[in-house]
Amino acid sequence: MFKVSDLQSIVVFGFRTHFGGGRSTGFGLIYDSVDDAKKFEPKYRLVRAGLATKVDTSRKSRKEKKNKMKKQRGLGKRKKAAPA
Repeated sequence: MFKVSDLQSIVVFGFRTHFGGGRSTGFGLIYDSVDDAKKFEPKYRLVRAGLATKVDTSRKSRKEKKNKMKKQRGLGKRKKAAPA
C-alpha cells in the first residue's frame, strides 16, 4: 500500500481487541524518515519502538531533583540540573 524506505519510520499504537478474538484495531503513523519520527513522537513511544532508551532513574530521585530546582534561583539551576 505504502512504500517505505525504513520500517522504523512506522509507529503503531492504540490497539484494541474485539470480543471473540480474531480482530484488532489500532492506529499507525508513517513518517518520511526515522529522524522525523524521533522529532515528533513522544518519548515513551520511541522507547517502545526501540528508537530511544528509557531513563533509568527512579521516580523518587526525579521528584527530589524537581523540588531542588524549585528552591534554586537564577543561573544556579543549571548546576543543580546537571546529572550527578
